[in-house]
Amino acid sequence: MAISHDRSTAEASLDEKTTLLSGQDFWSTKSVKQAGIPSLVLSDGPHGVRRQHRDADNLGLYDSEPATCFPPAVALASSWDSELVGRVGAALGREARSLGVNVLLGPGVNIKRSPLCGRNFEYFSEDPLLSGVLGAAHVLGVQSQGVGASVKHFAANNQETDRMQISADVDERTLREIYFPAFERIVAQARPATVMCSYNRVNGTYTAESHWLLTQVLRDEWAFDGLVVSDWGAVGDRVAALLAGTDLEMPGTGRGTDADVAAAVRSGELDEAVVDTAVARLRHLAGRVHTDARPPAVDVEAHHRLAREAAADCLVLLKNENRTLPLAPTGRFVVIGEFAAALRYQGGGSSHVNATRVDSPMDELRALLPGAQVDFAQGYDITGRSEAALLREEAVALAAESATAVLVVGLREADESEGFDREHLFLPPDQIELIRAVARVAPRTAVVLLNGGVVSLEDWHDDVDAVVEAWLPGQAGGGALADVLTGRVNPSGRLAETIPLRLQDTPPFLNFPGEQGHVRYGEGVMVGYRYYETADVPVRHPFGHGLSYTTFDQTDFQVAANSPDTATARVTVINTGDRYGKHVVQIYVAAPRRPVSSPALELRAFTKVALAPGESTTVEITLDRRAFAYWDIDRDDWTVTPGQYQVHLADNAHDVVATAVLDLPGDRLVRPLTLDSPIRDWFGHPRIGPALTSTMLSGLTAEEEAAAADSNAVALRLLSSMAMRQFLGFLPRQIPYELLEKLMEMSTAFPGRSTADCSRAALPRTRRAVP
Repeated sequence: MAISHDRSTAEASLDEKTTLLSGQDFWSTKSVKQAGIPSLVLSDGPHGVRRQHRDADNLGLYDSEPATCFPPAVALASSWDSELVGRVGAALGREARSLGVNVLLGPGVNIKRSPLCGRNFEYFSEDPLLSGVLGAAHVLGVQSQGVGASVKHFAANNQETDRMQISADVDERTLREIYFPAFERIVAQARPATVMCSYNRVNGTYTAESHWLLTQVLRDEWAFDGLVVSDWGAVGDRVAALLAGTDLEMPGTGRGTDADVAAAVRSGELDEAVVDTAVARLRHLAGRVHTDARPPAVDVEAHHRLAREAAADCLVLLKNENRTLPLAPTGRFVVIGEFAAALRYQGGGSSHVNATRVDSPMDELRALLPGAQVDFAQGYDITGRSEAALLREEAVALAAESATAVLVVGLREADESEGFDREHLFLPPDQIELIRAVARVAPRTAVVLLNGGVVSLEDWHDDVDAVVEAWLPGQAGGGALADVLTGRVNPSGRLAETIPLRLQDTPPFLNFPGEQGHVRYGEGVMVGYRYYETADVPVRHPFGHGLSYTTFDQTDFQVAANSPDTATARVTVINTGDRYGKHVVQIYVAAPRRPVSSPALELRAFTKVALAPGESTTVEITLDRRAFAYWDIDRDDWTVTPGQYQVHLADNAHDVVATAVLDLPGDRLVRPLTLDSPIRDWFGHPRIGPALTSTMLSGLTAEEEAAAADSNAVALRLLSSMAMRQFLGFLPRQIPYELLEKLMEMSTAFPGRSTADCSRAALPRTRRAVP
């Protein structure tokens, strides 16, 4: 039941209040019974509850209670299914509550800036819309069970290299369009109990100490009303962190920092009201979560079945030539790979879950193919202790005698984890050699990948008939793989990140992971597919790609404006094949020419539909104002450029199915003129420009006027960035200053939509640079 409060914050002593704002130990907060605030338990993780035993190691990495390991975010994102993610979130909430956990630390919604990030398996996507929609569903699911969620890591935490010190140097437009929107959407739609600040610095300031991030943006602009908790050990200056908006320091570090806060209040450095506000947020959190004397039981088997269902919907069929998959119910097959016997199903680091059970792909395949002969060969040894050539020879011999060889390969947990980034995208060399050797002799070859981050498919992709990207599928991944390989489940996953041809092709290649404590986000908004499509860089498989065992048609695509800056897209989807299946409708928008560099297209809406053979459905998707907007750093707001927008219905970010054109009036980008405004703004102003031109040409003959107009056009191109005060000195005839004053006054009263009319919210804001 919810906690009742007996005494107001004002009645607690300063020392009582300050002691509440740091951890009691590694996983719990302190309590002040007199103030009616109990100790709360916070625990990892995003894809499974990692509740530590009381006598577990101090770092909290091992010896946790058994819990269901659901597919990590890297897999869940490929489902493109918010309803499914919400169900997984609710199951996580139930398990957290049963284990006495009040706040579950997740989801992680950081953008996959580079495929080398070692923690990419914990994050959803390279796209902020997909990350935000799925992240919101996750939070709503967890919190529906009376457990708080903690959205992390805010903000611009996109690498593990030097993560405790690195400064992510990134411009505001890029933050607003790429790295903030997932957090913003979750705050608006799911009202998370907590937000976790990250370890890194943003433009030189530690996020835990950034008033701009944690107060101006998160609270004042987005109206976040929850508690900000630090990542574990992220607070260096406790007083500065409190002033910035970090309410709770985790984990416990003794009473030293509590004393620092109390001393700062007594010295006048810190207003006690700041402490009161943080304590009130902690009290509010305690009131939102359940503290059960007798936690409810969990149906472990039901959760395992959900984990299997989720994993199957996350698998992405990348390639399927010669109808290699699904496997026939009879015949002889060989399954090759150590991971086929001992599944690689989760990542390393703080989110490592002690699974309740783990399915073996080999065992599950044999169970679903009772009429077939299914042989097994180890193929490789991830420890490197066995002779690779002997293992390969055994596998090749069996492959030559089988109708289809299924290779289950991937990365070791030691290859990708929290705490470090990868150095390349390749599979282990012995696995690449194994794939090529098997493909040379097997009539058909299918490759199943188990990996938390993108791996290169080059050197072997064209040699095999089928490729299944299984990511890290969670503890039931073995059963899910068997379901998809045998056709019991029709694959419906779509890539949530691009698979490039080369690491050198990736947008941040020259700027990752940085140097001398700084990483420059030089690619700006051109992250992932935004870059590949804009720069026309070929990839192995594009964002949004995924095949099915059935076929779908999308017809009657239409887009209609609802208001000056919103629209509705409508399309009919038909299952034209002979199997039940699911299809992801993807809507991308291409903007007209803007004052800023913009991607060729951007994902702006999506939904997933399930259809029986021959069945059809008509889908309507709303495109809100943000679907057409960019962040204007001069206006400090979202802005819609007037003009013609192309709305694409696409199978993925590269393959467009149909296009509709939408004319939007947009926002009038007319700014008040001053003598420091460039002359392009003066002459380009719809009202002032003609008046100014008329003044300069007055008194001339028609011939002189025509000649002057041609000359002025050339001069304007040459001098367009020159300020008006400089330009005046170049004129043969002076323009009266009184006229310029009148024109400047007229520019401020230009009729039409004002900046205030287009603002995202009526919030008090001041213009400022990103700290």
